[in-house]
Amino acid sequence: LDDTTLAQMNIFAKKVATAIKEAIPCQRVGMMVVGMEVPHAHIHLIPINKESDMILSNQRQKLEKAEFETIAKNIRELI
Repeated sequence: LDDTTLAQMNIFAKKVATAIKEAIPCQRVGMMVVGMEVPHAHIHLIPINKESDMILSNQRQKLEKAEFETIAKNIRELI
């Protein structure tokens, strides 16, 4: 990525992370840039309470579709 695009992605990720922290009970929002298996750049923002919550092979919390939609709506409203 060129410097401007990378900087803009990080600035936007910070806004989204702030909204996630407000919408989801967590101590922090971890940021991870991974994804060799996909041909595009993206940033993972993960609500965490401890460092080991950042391990992507951990079992993920299961939520109903309606719960995801409510969380997404709350995050959108906070950005």
